Amino acid sequence: MTDIVDELQWRGLVAQTTDEAALRQALANGPITVYCGFDPTAPSLHFGNLVQLVVLRRLQRAGHRVLCLVGGSTGLIGDPRPTAERVLKTKETTADWVARIAEQVRPFLDFEGENAAHLVNNLDWTAPISALDFLRDVGKHFRVNQMVRKEAVAARLESQEGISYTEFSYQLLQALDFLHLYREYGCTLQTGGQDQWGNLTAGVDLVHKVEGVSVHAFTTPLLTDSGGRKFGKSEGNAVWLSAELTSPYAFYQYWINVEDASVVKLLKVFTDLDADEIAALERQVEEEPFRRTAQKTLAAEVTMLVHGGEATAAAQAASEALFGRGDLASLDERTLRDATGELPGGQVRVGTSIVDALVTVGLVDSRNGARRAIADGGASINNVRVTDPDLVLADEHFLHGDVALLRRGRKSLAAARRG
Repeated sequence: MTDIVDELQWRGLVAQTTDEAALRQALANGPITVYCGFDPTAPSLHFGNLVQLVVLRRLQRAGHRVLCLVGGSTGLIGDPRPTAERVLKTKETTADWVARIAEQVRPFLDFEGENAAHLVNNLDWTAPISALDFLRDVGKHFRVNQMVRKEAVAARLESQEGISYTEFSYQLLQALDFLHLYREYGCTLQTGGQDQWGNLTAGVDLVHKVEGVSVHAFTTPLLTDSGGRKFGKSEGNAVWLSAELTSPYAFYQYWINVEDASVVKLLKVFTDLDADEIAALERQVEEEPFRRTAQKTLAAEVTMLVHGGEATAAAQAASEALFGRGDLASLDERTLRDATGELPGGQVRVGTSIVDALVTVGLVDSRNGARRAIADGGASINNVRVTDPDLVLADEHFLHGDVALLRRGRKSLAAARRG
């Protein structure tokens, strides 16, 4: 596929466009300049932001110029949510998160060479504007009856809490970004998530009213699983791109655990695999789903993209070792801690018998049950089968001096943490 719009559509990355025919023509006649904004609502980007980063990455690889905007000003205001008012962060916290996110996006784009991407911060052009100038030069182009129709605003107006003037004005700030980037960089395309459509079109309208030119916007669809649940949530926790908030091992495992019904869709979105490669993986899902080849490929590709080769290799080794197909002792301390962090278990002292340890970590209900498991060959410590019921845990059993992995049968795992 030579048409970037065709590729984006095949990969499931286009939900809405302002004018698809005009956008196709502009991209074909390019290069054009495109931007996407990321507000610092947390100290890290997350799963949803990754969709936008891969869109920018594909557009840059197709030869288009990319602007990556970190919202130093819009982050101080807060994009209105349909449910409740955001808690405003301090200026210091917002500035810190802006700096973190600015560093986080760098590995995804090429910031060197003739077609280098650029990082911009909307606080640079918003802060110098007085309130009067903002109302006169920007506010006069907006109609309140149109603003209240925006989905999130309408939902809040119907709630008991309502919406503050601060959040109500957010769409004006985002529209100003598009106007400024058009004037400064010749930017004619903005991308964003499907829930940002109202904000994107506000910018398109403002540029047209002020400059008399037509610019473009398109959104990516909300990614959901076969049950309609939003991807990117794991037991109520966001899947962060920061290794501090979601470890590379947990990140890798998130993709490994993707359901069969969704894995092909996610391969198209997040990897550079071509149509033939993805078709081959799709056949494997249908014919040999138990091998989870597509999930393993997805996990490796996306973890490599976000965390790099070394962290990916460590996560793969930990995943294999945790399920009895690798050497636990070879894992580095952090990877071992991450891999065993969510396992059930308990504290066990050096000198505790294996029988008592199995009971303590909850793998058996009684000492007799532990002895039966050992006698049946179904108990192991650090992937080594236990044959002696009188074995006691020694220093060397606690990997990195911290944890011993106990197993009953093939799938029941627990962490014995040194007490």
